Amino acid sequence: MKILVVTEQRDGQWNRASFETLTAAQQAARDTGATIAAAVVGKSVGALAKELAAYKVAEVLAIEHDLLEKYTPDGYTLALKQVITEAKPDFVFFPHTYQVRDFAPKLAASLGRGMIADCVGLRYENGRLVFVRQMFQGKTAADVIFQGDAPWFASFQAGAFRGDQAETGGSATPRHVTVDLKPEQIRAKPLELFREAKQAVDLTQAPIIVAIGRGIKEPTNIPLAEKLAQAIGGEIAASRPICDEGWLPMERQIGSSGQTVAPKLYLAIGISGAIQHVVGMKGSRTIVAINKDANAPIFEVADYGIVGDLFEIVPALTEELAKSK
Repeated sequence: MKILVVTEQRDGQWNRASFETLTAAQQAARDTGATIAAAVVGKSVGALAKELAAYKVAEVLAIEHDLLEKYTPDGYTLALKQVITEAKPDFVFFPHTYQVRDFAPKLAASLGRGMIADCVGLRYENGRLVFVRQMFQGKTAADVIFQGDAPWFASFQAGAFRGDQAETGGSATPRHVTVDLKPEQIRAKPLELFREAKQAVDLTQAPIIVAIGRGIKEPTNIPLAEKLAQAIGGEIAASRPICDEGWLPMERQIGSSGQTVAPKLYLAIGISGAIQHVVGMKGSRTIVAINKDANAPIFEVADYGIVGDLFEIVPALTEELAKSK
């Protein structure tokens, strides 16, 4: 059995979810005895391929072409279709990013295969891999298996696996793969990256997030959380009610209808812990919750919980952090 992990980079910078997907592949490989090939797509990606080779994989593919310098769904689909046809993997794993959502279904369909998207787990059972994905905004989970012939395609939700647990110690020599692409095959012209606002932020890449909920009471109190975020070097975020009220822009929303994040540290301030919010942040490495309600559901997923008044705790915490600098 062979697993191909398609990583994601942009302008020479990794999307951290790539290594979470690599962790998923390594878990599957331990259970099944599969070999792993890791691929990076773009132009002049040799340095990135060398970084991949440091991980425990059997093969590293640097898929390069001038027309892959900027992402296009046509370019990525055509290039990866050629690689998959040649490499013949049983499974193709992707991080479930905006980019993957754009091209991976097209790639799977071009090969006449199905795809299980946004998986939160997998396990080996009765001689086959079983993929787990959430349903009904995280209220339940479904076990899904593939039917038909390989290759089979799957993408993994941010935070479903920990990227820092990807095993290193690899010794593969990157192999440069040349693909056949023509300008007329690329029907979309890449423009500047879309931003909803000048200060738009991709929270999926933030290592520290300070998130606020209804407990903040009114928008004039938001600076309390912003000062804490600044003191700890984090990004400010919120649950849906805060963004619905317009107190913070929608790009700062965490949850099933916002962004799914998995930072190293997630501080939930005045957030009750509704399932719609929890599904967007429960993959965080360390979760700290501050809430005056000792029975708030957020404490069920928190690693550390502080029961108390956030208007007393947050300023005190900010002050202590400032002293430590």
